[in-house]
Amino acid sequence: MKSKISIILLIVVFIFTGIIFSCKSISNFMQREGTKKVLGNNLTYAIGASADAISSANEDINPEQEYYIGRAVAAKLLSSYKLYNRKPALTTYLNNICAAITLNSPRPDIYNGYHVALLDSDEINGFATPGGHIYVTRGLISAAKSEDQLAGIIAHEVAHIQLKHGINAIKNSRKTQAWLVTGTAVSGVAGGTDVKQLTDALNESFSELVQTLVSNGYSQTQEFDADNTALALMAGAGYDPSGLINMLMSLGSIQVDDSGFGKTHPSPAQRIVNAQKSIGKYKAASTSASRQKRFAVAIK
Repeated sequence: MKSKISIILLIVVFIFTGIIFSCKSISNFMQREGTKKVLGNNLTYAIGASADAISSANEDINPEQEYYIGRAVAAKLLSSYKLYNRKPALTTYLNNICAAITLNSPRPDIYNGYHVALLDSDEINGFATPGGHIYVTRGLISAAKSEDQLAGIIAHEVAHIQLKHGINAIKNSRKTQAWLVTGTAVSGVAGGTDVKQLTDALNESFSELVQTLVSNGYSQTQEFDADNTALALMAGAGYDPSGLINMLMSLGSIQVDDSGFGKTHPSPAQRIVNAQKSIGKYKAASTSASRQKRFAVAIK
């Protein structure tokens, strides 16, 4: 038994250091009948599962994959919220604001573009998933008093996407999962457990990690970074960056519990302090009055 554990540990070391084969080569090698006869099905599967997990963790996520990952996260989100389709003109208006922000941003082109959808909920919240999917609730929209405040909301979510906060979280979860699969494989061989059952259970946890990302939100540092980036995005599109701070002030006056933004974001007061440190970098003429009429029509 000790020799089997030594074999799998040695091969795992080779996988991580790249000394002998690529992970895919090891995985393919493990599928050969001769290998299975020498090492046994359980050990063979353990090594192959470890190689597959580590290979997946080290792969880059291209724009197309980013889009489909984001769409999968969005689908999970829509299992908890319903789309609000009674005012298509409002959804179009939000997407026009988003287009103005992204076209003038460092990353205007992504695989399938940026899309904003309205959620039928009085909860005050907003979400961004990888690949350009942005969701805002009716409750959040109703808290805005101007188009520049709406632009602050959308720019914040665009910032999460452009800073790749969601994708980086998924990459980190891949690496964690790779170590878990490897550790489980070694433990399974040592204890005589069916390794395939154990590693399959760990693979299923990826879905739960994505749900946790949506439910718990990003870290405080990421939220502050998204606000700082939003200020730059707003100024680049001709919006007054102070619109974001004004929006946060509006949220601070109505947010009274730990639901919605209160659960997934730092407090409005904390975000205002952070944003005020950076807002002086961005000078933009105050032209919000010229947009007030179309704002009033859109949210009526």
